[in-house]
Amino acid sequence: MGKTIAEKILSEKSDQGAKAGDIVIAKVDVAAVQDGTGPLAVKQLRKMELEKITPKRSIVFIDHAAPSPRKELSNDHMLLRDFCKKTGAILSEVGDGVIHQRLIEEFVNPGDVVIGADSHTCTPGALGAFSTGMGSTDVAIGMALGKSWFRVPDTFKIEVTGKLPQGVFSKDIILYLIGMIGADGATYKALEFCGDTIENMTMESRFVLSNMAVEAGAKVGLCSTDEKTRKYLEEQGRGEVYREIRPDEDTTYEKVIKIDATKLEPQIALPHTVDNTKPISKVKGIKIQQVYIGTCTNGRIEDLRMAAKILHNRHRHPDTRLIICPASRRVYLQALKENLLETFVNAGASIMGPGCGPCVGVHEGALGDGEVCLSTANRNFKGRMGNPEGFIYLASPATAAYSAIKGEISDPREIF
Repeated sequence: MGKTIAEKILSEKSDQGAKAGDIVIAKVDVAAVQDGTGPLAVKQLRKMELEKITPKRSIVFIDHAAPSPRKELSNDHMLLRDFCKKTGAILSEVGDGVIHQRLIEEFVNPGDVVIGADSHTCTPGALGAFSTGMGSTDVAIGMALGKSWFRVPDTFKIEVTGKLPQGVFSKDIILYLIGMIGADGATYKALEFCGDTIENMTMESRFVLSNMAVEAGAKVGLCSTDEKTRKYLEEQGRGEVYREIRPDEDTTYEKVIKIDATKLEPQIALPHTVDNTKPISKVKGIKIQQVYIGTCTNGRIEDLRMAAKILHNRHRHPDTRLIICPASRRVYLQALKENLLETFVNAGASIMGPGCGPCVGVHEGALGDGEVCLSTANRNFKGRMGNPEGFIYLASPATAAYSAIKGEISDPREIF
């Protein structure tokens, strides 16, 4: 019987013929924490007298509260910097960017096993890596010992076919899927994205799918590698790490879900759960006080280009704030070179340094009581952006940018 991508990678890294349901101990290639989860990981290692790292690609990211807004968080940052100096762990500093964007740009290779103390560590799955989120202590042990245990997940095959209509993007696909199967519809499953729609996507669009796989409860979100994967890695200056990763032809899946991309329209996730999705035709017209374009889901250069295309020679609505935050320093520099930031400033936007920004509500961009934000993030839980009295809607960068101009949730197909 053929193997899925998840089974193949975990078989290789555990040196055994792993299949769904097996418990394996696998080699960890990349272990990562961020400034929200890292302090606990470091303290646990010190408590166990295991303050060391084994995987060469053990990385500490300071991105969630960057720059620090409070002395308590500044002290946590000091703890993390000290840990990196003592152990040789790689430090990704303030302004370098969001953990998940940095992982795909610089650290993760096809076929890797990646663990991170952040739920959206599944993002590098689009590179053909078994990449998953874990608790701080689990990742700490992975850093120290270079291995971790996994239950090999069953796999859902997500087959997307057909050409996406104008104004519809990968964010709309994943929101549609999550709305279809529910927030717990794929708990501890691997999602394998395939079909000609996926094959024709850019890597940046594929990362949106893998990033949000966890919002359906999935352990990982995976794509086969191909020439687009190779080209992306070459653009990051590391084409030599490319390898082919794909499922066997005779693979059997627990479930096959088929989506006809030609029939999709822009999707919106309504408060306060990601699976509370509706087509934009059902929700347009809702007044918004803030639009946020960025995050590890949609803060890449492709997303900023789309937003700039819509905002060019236009201005945000006077009652709607617009915040834009590139996902990494590399994205920020590219946006500078392409004059995208000038377009945003002229449109009345506020530009933030690379990082998580308002997404987790730690600093800057917090909502007032009763305010509504349309965000390109991956979560809209109650209180997510710093105020449980605020309301968060999720959408693609195109929908967000056009809605910022109109001052209400609006259908981007009107200008395509």
